[in-house]
Amino acid sequence: MKSLIVLLFLSQLAVAQRLKKADKATVANIKNHISYLADDKLEGRRAGTPGEKLAADYIISQFQKYGLASKGENNSYLQEFEINDGKQILPESYFRVNGAELVPEKEYFPLPFSPNTTISEAALSTSLSERGVPWFKNLDAALVASQGNPHFDMDEFLKSEANNASTKGASALILYNTGNLNDEIKFNPKDKSGNSKIPVIYLTRVAKEKYFKDESAAYDVKFKVALGDKKRLAHNVIGYIDNGAPTTVVLGAHFDHLGYNEDGFSMLRTGEKLIHNGADDNASGTAALMELARIIKSEKIKKNNYLFIAFSGEEMGLFGSKYFTEHPTIDLATVNYMINMDMVGRLNDSTHVLTVGGYGTSPAWGEVITAKAESFTIHFDSSGTGPSDHTSFYRKDIPVLFFFTGLHSDYHKPTDDADKINYTGELQVVKYINTVITNLNPHTKLAFTKTREQQMGTSARFSVTMGIMPDYTFSGEGVRVDGVSDGRPAQKAGLRTGDVILKLGEYATGTLESYMQALGKFKKGDNTRVKVKRGNDEMEFTVVF
Repeated sequence: MKSLIVLLFLSQLAVAQRLKKADKATVANIKNHISYLADDKLEGRRAGTPGEKLAADYIISQFQKYGLASKGENNSYLQEFEINDGKQILPESYFRVNGAELVPEKEYFPLPFSPNTTISEAALSTSLSERGVPWFKNLDAALVASQGNPHFDMDEFLKSEANNASTKGASALILYNTGNLNDEIKFNPKDKSGNSKIPVIYLTRVAKEKYFKDESAAYDVKFKVALGDKKRLAHNVIGYIDNGAPTTVVLGAHFDHLGYNEDGFSMLRTGEKLIHNGADDNASGTAALMELARIIKSEKIKKNNYLFIAFSGEEMGLFGSKYFTEHPTIDLATVNYMINMDMVGRLNDSTHVLTVGGYGTSPAWGEVITAKAESFTIHFDSSGTGPSDHTSFYRKDIPVLFFFTGLHSDYHKPTDDADKINYTGELQVVKYINTVITNLNPHTKLAFTKTREQQMGTSARFSVTMGIMPDYTFSGEGVRVDGVSDGRPAQKAGLRTGDVILKLGEYATGTLESYMQALGKFKKGDNTRVKVKRGNDEMEFTVVF
């Protein structure tokens, strides 16, 4: 083993010694960029956090150093956009019992599907269920009855209880649990289901014992439910080389990562709160973006302008790139093509495989990219879509290329650190992309062609597909259609971009995950009704899988 390590070191040393002076400078720059972006002090660069701001400031400093003009908003390098974090309990919420005020979240909380309202009731009994007043319900019996039932869904049970109580005249439903079984009820800010007719309040065990201990007593109860959207502000960073050309090439890479896994996208399942530094995903692509800015600024390829965009919010679902394509800071009609770099730092030294996606989005790609390059074996993927930012540009009928050196065991884990990057390998990727751009310089505006579309990922298992691309940034109830594939069930049924899918057969599709779970109920050849909202109208279509 020791001899193998020595041989590996000598091999890397030999490669480093063979590098030209300019290449050594590029490798040093890439190392500096990744070392900074993947440092613990940036706390994983989660979109909309102080760590993201530190990363954005660094990228701006490099754009300025290389002479790129600002092309964000308000004559700056930044383009700001909102990320909807779901719902939150607003400060004006309260719950008072006989004049004593309960501590929100610690002693009580409204469930997220509660409507905003105010309730005031004197001489309220916890043991009586009368019309026009709040009802109290102990969850103990339901938990015991459902113990061992794999199909029991607490969320659906609570919504059903709220509906039943409302039908029978309750003005609110107040829940508590005195049993030994853990109900695991928490305030879920990601709950996008529609409001129930009455508010539903959960009392903790401590609060029930402290404020409602005597079942025979009468209580003065006043509470206000005030729920609102929880949002954070994220930023794209945009630099520009203006050559006075009629067309512009867009180069992009996302610079955000998972932070401490607040959004639950980590592949680490231990529940530990650890920084996910994202050296390969995607400090590597961001470093490549900055180096290409430096290199292209110094070269004589002037038949295009060049727009360099470091996207945020990619890990949340392409938020930054989608926002840019909906609110572009240049005329999208002038965009020649888009190149996206996501995870380009782990080139395998034995296989040298570089994946190039988007190959089918323009016939021009075949003229400049071959299956065997000087430093790589190219693996082609024709699709213009996928789980990265080029998808947003493909959706606007722009030819795209996506560069990627492959998944690895550190993907979306705290172990994706800077010491595991193949820096000489990333140098070769940067040089290759620059060669592609240089070879395309004489071309006129590239033709765009549609391709097959990759199926979106999910934890649900299914054997059929509708053939839609979801809008991951949509924060309302349902699944908004961001694109419809030609010849697939959704298009044949009559669905359009912008439709919001509310129900698939008998299954509600309030969230993307519930939509995918609903798909899992069907097999090829089945047909069902799909309920959608189009503008202000609700419509139904028959879909055949």
